[in-house]
Amino acid sequence: MKARLPKGYGGGGGGNMNDMIRKAQKIQDQMQEKQAELDEMDYTASSGGGMVEVTANGKHEIKSIVIKPEVVDPEDIDFLQDLIKAAVNDVSRVIGETSAQEMEKISGGLNIPGMGGMF
Repeated sequence: MKARLPKGYGGGGGGNMNDMIRKAQKIQDQMQEKQAELDEMDYTASSGGGMVEVTANGKHEIKSIVIKPEVVDPEDIDFLQDLIKAAVNDVSRVIGETSAQEMEKISGGLNIPGMGGMF
């Protein structure tokens, strides 16, 4: 006895698969373009009420650190180090969140294999 597929199944699957592949490729291309754009953007975060400000690009490369003179106390270097660390960690978090949000807009929440390392 031969198994039969319901009407509308079989025979036309190749076209749907090709459409899915084209759509996935388009999304992947858009994500790569957006990632390149995000990599070039500058992100800034601060700590200590603006006493330390860190700017980095989307590749997580630190471009500048601005320290207000009044926070520099030779007797309390640990405090300054903590402020710098907090600002660097915050700018890294901002970069990651921005990248994830932008990729979500493009992919609509789809998990595209091979794209996980982009953000």
